[in-house]
This record gives sequence, C-alpha cells and structure tokens, in this order.
Amino acid sequence: MKTKRLLIGCMACLSTTAWAIEPGPSSPYQQGTEQWLQLQIRGVVASPHLQTASATERDLAMQRWLNSFNYPIPEFFDQDAAGEMTIGD
Repeated sequence: MKTKRLLIGCMACLSTTAWAIEPGPSSPYQQGTEQWLQLQIRGVVASPHLQTASATERDLAMQRWLNSFNYPIPEFFDQDAAGEMTIGD
C-alpha cells in the first residue's frame, strides 16, 4: 500500500508544471525559442506527411548507436589538448 501511494505521488509530481520556468522577462531569442517549442508541443507545424524510416535506415542507425560504445571514455580529459578559439578576424 505504501509503494502504491509513493507511485501515485511521483506520478502526480511529474504531471504538473512545477518544473517549468516561471514567466517573466526574457530575451527576444528566448521568447522565439519558447514560441517554437509551443508550436511543436501542439503539433501546429507538424508535417502532414508521415515520415518513416526503412528497415535498412533503422538498422544503420542502430549500428551507429552500438558503435558509439566502442570508444572508451577516458577517466580524465587533458584540458590543454583543446584547440584555440579566436573571436573575429
């Protein structure tokens, strides 16, 4: 019974908008991004054409994902090995 209550409580928390950013002043870029996200959520700009992947495309995508595990993640990254960043010309 305790587990059931906990599960219901977790589901209630996840279904609320408590994780959303509070409304308030934002940059024009943030407002534009939020508008696009709302259009995506509502499906307003969704393509009318069903987009599918062939079996070959799905297999190749899965193989790329599986191959990504072949590269070990180093325990530490060498901070000095990074390239240089230049601003402007």
